Amino acid sequence: MNFVVSSTTLLKHLQSISGVLTTNNTLPILDNFLFKIGANELTVSASDMETILTVTLSIESDGEGDICVPAKLLLDVLKNLPDQPLTFTFDLEKNHGIEIAYTNGKSKMSGYAGDDYPNPPKVENTNSIVLPGEIIAEAINKTLFATGNDELRPVMNGVFCQLTSEDMIFVATDAHKLVRYRRTDTTSTEGVSSFILPKKALMLLKNNLKGEEEVKIEYNESNAVFSFNDSKMTCRLIDGKYPNYEAVIPKENPNVLTVDRPSFLSAIKRVSIFANKTTHQIRLKISGSELSISAEDLDFANESNERLTCSYDGEDLEIGFNSRFLLEMLTNIESNEIKIKMSQPNRAGIITPAENDNEHEDILMLIMPVMLGR
Repeated sequence: MNFVVSSTTLLKHLQSISGVLTTNNTLPILDNFLFKIGANELTVSASDMETILTVTLSIESDGEGDICVPAKLLLDVLKNLPDQPLTFTFDLEKNHGIEIAYTNGKSKMSGYAGDDYPNPPKVENTNSIVLPGEIIAEAINKTLFATGNDELRPVMNGVFCQLTSEDMIFVATDAHKLVRYRRTDTTSTEGVSSFILPKKALMLLKNNLKGEEEVKIEYNESNAVFSFNDSKMTCRLIDGKYPNYEAVIPKENPNVLTVDRPSFLSAIKRVSIFANKTTHQIRLKISGSELSISAEDLDFANESNERLTCSYDGEDLEIGFNSRFLLEMLTNIESNEIKIKMSQPNRAGIITPAENDNEHEDILMLIMPVMLGR
């Protein structure tokens, strides 16, 4: 059996799903792509048992069948071929040999029976919602950086999604920082539901969304399926109860700092160079309309201090933050000015955009303070 396909088209589609592949697979068969050849249609799957990403493209074929093709070997071949038609010939009966013929030569490799590839889970009794790809991509961009990496608390290693009849909320936290991203232009007609999406699946989704498509999400208690463009991703949801994130967001924050975000971001980048390499601590001292940003590393006698003009409503305050967390948050806010709402040096600070261009979007970022040494 054989089929003909463009080399660049095939490479583009294989690269879009190759992020699923890992180097430490428990099943050697997962080092392969599963090729399902149908009537002038090729469906290729990549899996790590937790996430399955499938893409479909048009081909010219003379038959139907399934075969597993070594992923790394095939990708290396395609990357080094100019754009041209390729003829794939498969021996599905005997040794599952694969031959790729191109303009000035051919390559051969050994494949495996398609039946050896794990079957995807059947996702039944699902709820579903259709969302613009732009909203999903934006939600992932705004929250993914705040997820944790703690194997003992797996629920915090993903993004919590909650759908209601009024809004859709995405939350990520690692106990040091928290992001809550809310959309009021996306609602559910099937009551309140929630699930925790794993980090790897979200990263794959982000890399494959173009932003203009509609994404259909089907989900039950254990799996979610995302269908968009010519791709389909099935992922296992993280099992467990997400922490009560609302409880950790302080409600009373009488001290409000308003500052130019690009200037604040640049100053922190410069000052944090001199911070302790373990704590990454910087100190904010706010008095009247002056914001002082400082850092020191006593071990090497390094220190730096900068001053910015700001607008401040509240009592004079001195508070410490982890500069890396602060930089991540400021990078993921787009407004020119931000507000930092605080109460005491040992209480979390709340960062929000000072102005919001999108009335349907609400973003709140929380950062835990670092205790200041004297």
